[in-house]
Amino acid sequence: MKKMKVEERLTLTKFEVYGEPHIILRREKCKGCDFKICISSCPAGLFTLDETGEIKFTYEGCLECGTCRIVCPENAIEWNYPLGGFGVQYMFG
Repeated sequence: MKKMKVEERLTLTKFEVYGEPHIILRREKCKGCDFKICISSCPAGLFTLDETGEIKFTYEGCLECGTCRIVCPENAIEWNYPLGGFGVQYMFG
């Protein structure tokens, strides 16, 4: 079997988006980090910087790995699994 790159696997991934986010970025806590490690650590690339330097986050397309919560030094990310039937659905495991 041919090995697939992560980018190729993501094209096989299905997302069922729920109306409420399962990840909340607490902006009042997201002030002290100089590294903005969530931007480089999210495998789905859902964290970005806007023109003012503030972190923006979109939960649609989240791979539910929890990396953002683990790497955040300010504990600014409130993370839960989406409700049953929603979120990421991986094809082929």
